[in-house]
Amino acid sequence: MNTRKKPTPETYIKEIRRKTKRIFTAKQKILIVMDVLHAETSVAELYRKHCIQ
Repeated sequence: MNTRKKPTPETYIKEIRRKTKRIFTAKQKILIVMDVLHAETSVAELYRKHCIQ
């Protein structure tokens, strides 16, 4: 008999987020920070531009 537990909704969502998490390279991080420091656009617009939540 299989005694494996069914994951709770919370653990299921955490697992999905863990698998789909975006990983930025060092170059991408530097470009984003430079964009923020340059401040031609708002932070919200930069988040949308780089698909950051």
